[in-house]
Amino acid sequence: MLRRILWTALAAGLVAGVFVSLAQEIEVVPLILEAETYEAGAAPHDEAAAAAGGEHEDGAWAPGDGIERALFTFLANLLTAVGFALLLGAGFALHGGPVDARRGALWGLAGFAAFALAPAVGLAPELPGSVAADLGARQVWWLGTAVATAGGIALIVFARARWLKALGVALIAVPHLIGAPRPDGHGGALPPELAAEFAVASLVVAAMFWAVLGTASGYIYRRLT
Repeated sequence: MLRRILWTALAAGLVAGVFVSLAQEIEVVPLILEAETYEAGAAPHDEAAAAAGGEHEDGAWAPGDGIERALFTFLANLLTAVGFALLLGAGFALHGGPVDARRGALWGLAGFAAFALAPAVGLAPELPGSVAADLGARQVWWLGTAVATAGGIALIVFARARWLKALGVALIAVPHLIGAPRPDGHGGALPPELAAEFAVASLVVAAMFWAVLGTASGYIYRRLT
C-alpha cells in the first residue's frame, strides 16, 4: 500500500509538475515580470547586484531571469505536486473505495476548492509589490482555511448523519466569518487591472493543475492496484 501511494505520487506529481510549469510560463510568468517592473520603479535596487545573480540590496537571493528562474520554478512545482499527490494517495487508501481517473478528477476538484479557491476568497493571489498584511498572519489563515475546507468537504461527501454534513458546511464558513488578515494601508504601485488579471490566471492554472493531478493520481493508482 505504501509503495503504491509513493509511486502514484511520484508519477502523478511529475506529470502535474511539468504541466503546471508550462501553464505558468504561458499565463502567469508574464504578469509577474510586468509587475516586477512596477515594483522596481517604486523601490529601485542595485542593478549591478541584480545582474550578478539576483542579489537584492536587502541581501535576499532570487534566481536570475530566464532558464535559472524556470528551473527553480519547475523544481518548486514538482515538489508541491508530489506532496499534494501523496495527500491524494493517502485519501484514496483511507477511503478504500474504487479509484479511477474520473474519481481522481473529483478528488482533484475537492483539492482545488480546499487549497486554492477557498483561500483565494479571502486572500487573492498577489503579485510582487502588492500591499499585503503580515506574512505570518496570512500563512496561519491560509492553512486554517485549507484544513477547514478539506475537512468540511470530507464531512459533506462521506458523512451519513445530517448533523455531520451541517458541521461540514460550518467548517467551510468559519474561516471566512473570522476574516482574512488585512493590510494596514492601501494603494501600491500595481495597476488594479494587472492584479485582477493575475488572480484570475492563477486560479485558472490552479484548477487545471488539480484536474491533471487528480486524474493522473486516480489513473496511476488504479493501474498499480
